[in-house]
Amino acid sequence: MADMGEFRDAVTAWAAGGPGDRARELAARLSVRTVVLLEGPSDVAAVDALAASRGRNLAAEGLCVLAMGGAMSVGRFAGLLGPSGLGLRLTGLCDERERPFYARGWERAGAAPDGYFVCAADLEDELIRALGVPRVKELVREQGDLRPLQTFLSQPAQQGRTAQQQLRRFLGTKKGRKIHYGRVLVEALDPDRVPAPLDDLFTAL
Repeated sequence: MADMGEFRDAVTAWAAGGPGDRARELAARLSVRTVVLLEGPSDVAAVDALAASRGRNLAAEGLCVLAMGGAMSVGRFAGLLGPSGLGLRLTGLCDERERPFYARGWERAGAAPDGYFVCAADLEDELIRALGVPRVKELVREQGDLRPLQTFLSQPAQQGRTAQQQLRRFLGTKKGRKIHYGRVLVEALDPDRVPAPLDDLFTAL
């Protein structure tokens, strides 16, 4: 039985230059109505964690959360999936520096220009600010990463940066760490402390 993961794989293959027949077939079979376009898997981990905490089954609602492998791919994915392609509703999250890519992609796809939500720096930065530096450091300790963090903070390149900037950079220093903490940080949030871009995305779904 087909699932949303197969649809994501089919779309990714299509965006890479393959045929789109499988994606079209699965979109119809799974009653996909909305695609959430995200830069990478750490953003997907955060969105999935918040969905779980709110008791939502996004796939069952016809919502596909898709990592594009970089914001510069948004035009390609939006064109294939949006009004000019499969006719699905588009939404998503992006970093402030990625806003121009999303704006152009949405416009070319004929999608609603206000359909995506913008993080000030990136989603990790939003989550660190929402939780506060002391709480994030406590979570790092609980996850067994206190020693790697201390080693990282002792590096000359980290001197002069704010504690928030240091933590944000630390999360990207090891493969898989951003994905892991995308889930951990969201699960630690109080319900009324969800960063506005992420909360607004869920309100729109």
